[in-house]
Amino acid sequence: MDRYFGISQSGSTVRKEVIAGITTFLTMAYIVFVNPSILVQAVPGIFDQTGKIIDQSLYNSYYGAFMVATILGGATATLIMGLFANYPFALAPGMGLNAYFTYTVCLKLGIPWQLALTAVFIEGLIFVILTLTGARSFVATAVPQPVKAATGAGIGLFIALIGLKNAGIVMPDPITAVTLGHINKPDTLLAIIGFFITVVLFALQVPGSILLGIILTTIIGTFPVFNVTHYQGIIGKIPDISPTFFKIQFDSKTLLSGAFWVVVATFFFVDFFDTLGTLTGLAESAGFTKKKGELERAKPAYLADAIGTVVGALFGTSTVTTYIESSTGIAAGGRTGLTAVVVALLMLAMLFFSPLALTIPSAATAPALIFVGVLMIKSLMSIKWDDITDAVPAFVTLTMIPFTYSIANGIALGIITYPIVKTFSGKRKEVHWFTWVLALLFIAYLTFFRE
Repeated sequence: MDRYFGISQSGSTVRKEVIAGITTFLTMAYIVFVNPSILVQAVPGIFDQTGKIIDQSLYNSYYGAFMVATILGGATATLIMGLFANYPFALAPGMGLNAYFTYTVCLKLGIPWQLALTAVFIEGLIFVILTLTGARSFVATAVPQPVKAATGAGIGLFIALIGLKNAGIVMPDPITAVTLGHINKPDTLLAIIGFFITVVLFALQVPGSILLGIILTTIIGTFPVFNVTHYQGIIGKIPDISPTFFKIQFDSKTLLSGAFWVVVATFFFVDFFDTLGTLTGLAESAGFTKKKGELERAKPAYLADAIGTVVGALFGTSTVTTYIESSTGIAAGGRTGLTAVVVALLMLAMLFFSPLALTIPSAATAPALIFVGVLMIKSLMSIKWDDITDAVPAFVTLTMIPFTYSIANGIALGIITYPIVKTFSGKRKEVHWFTWVLALLFIAYLTFFRE
């Protein structure tokens, strides 16, 4: 094992690698509970218009299937990352992309969740092809840096808004669009308490603070004053994955739709650049980069991410991506792929804890969504706010994602804004020619093809 992973050569030990794997797992295990709670909302016939469950049996069936898909998709990609790329990076379905999958693609655009999985599958294949051909580096240079940075933060605001809505902290209003919810309601009050618990645990640098926040909030929800949590057990048989397994389908009408391919492009864009930024940041923190800041063994690392997305779509989950929470394992001493292998094995162990997942109420997962939004907003630090030609496209991207309830709209408007502002401000040399191509395509979509 030492020879295969080069543990001694990297200055690490097996013990450090195992501890690093456990640490990373604890910080990202929340996705096992949060991801299915988001994806299950894309299945018709489970919820009414107010969001109340009307078919508990159907809910349990699909929630369990999405949970298994989440675990298998993440574990597969993480194993590939550890065994072939030999990096201590963990992967799982990405936050933000799962929200886009459910709330925009399925609920807003009306695309069935099976076809949404098809879009994810196609996006993964494109990622694989671009990585194998080397075209990845060309695409990376065509999208403006301010838009890239603002996209991550905008997704964070989008996730936070969804969490606030699920918690009942904000609610629709016919006059002001949104307003403060009824914070004295048991579910809402419990979510607020859970948020502060998570913040304090994170501030105290407690490993697994997000997961512990979910667990503690769930326990508090059992108190009679709340009566929100309904215990269904801890260990049980592995849920049936058949409701979501291999459900991708190719409908000729949809495949010829411009809206469908915009969805594919959005999935790809967010996945591609989220992976680019995350891998670069993690590599720099661990000392894996070359002199020019390039990632060593970049191709197998990106392939792990791309293949994970393809396999995840077959299992039945949204886009799989590299998790920034891997930084906690790196901080704990993880330097090789053994760390990732440990994470993958722990994720697979979660297959036997499906009753525990069903016990956790949305009031316990909503604080995690809000807090993850807090963590994602820090990407704004890399934007040159004193340069108005960078600040405006970044601001447009940042605000339009949550305000239009769509990642696609935010990215499109940001890319459209960037070349216009730069060109007419005398900085046209800073605009890549392919950026203009993307901008014109997005203008055409928003003008003629957007539903």
